[in-house]
Amino acid sequence: MPPKKTRLGALLDNRCPKCYEGRLFNSHAYDLKRVSEMPAKCPACGEDFAREPGFYFGAAYVSYALTVALWIALFVALTCFDWWGWMAFSFFDDVPFFLTTGIGLLVVLMPVLMRLSRSIWLHMFTRNR
Repeated sequence: MPPKKTRLGALLDNRCPKCYEGRLFNSHAYDLKRVSEMPAKCPACGEDFAREPGFYFGAAYVSYALTVALWIALFVALTCFDWWGWMAFSFFDDVPFFLTTGIGLLVVLMPVLMRLSRSIWLHMFTRNR
């Protein structure tokens, strides 16, 4: 018997918030021409993904929170690497390194963060099955 799907698993896998089966996006995250294309309805259960015009504007706030969390995680990781002696890092001395690493990480993860923020936003406004 396959394991039961959870709401968190569906959220992280970009699945329908109602049935946990249908995909939220038409293509993979790094198909940059179609990165934000979503079907109008869930292919498995018919749940409406296009709630109202401008529904996904709120996902920008979620994306902002994810971005701030990523910057904080990067800062904590670099500081821990310094404490453990794996690399020398001082925030005031290594600002260019910190900014370059952070901006590079955000550019690479931008499609993933955008999709994750839309998934979180949609899951927040959909009732469980």
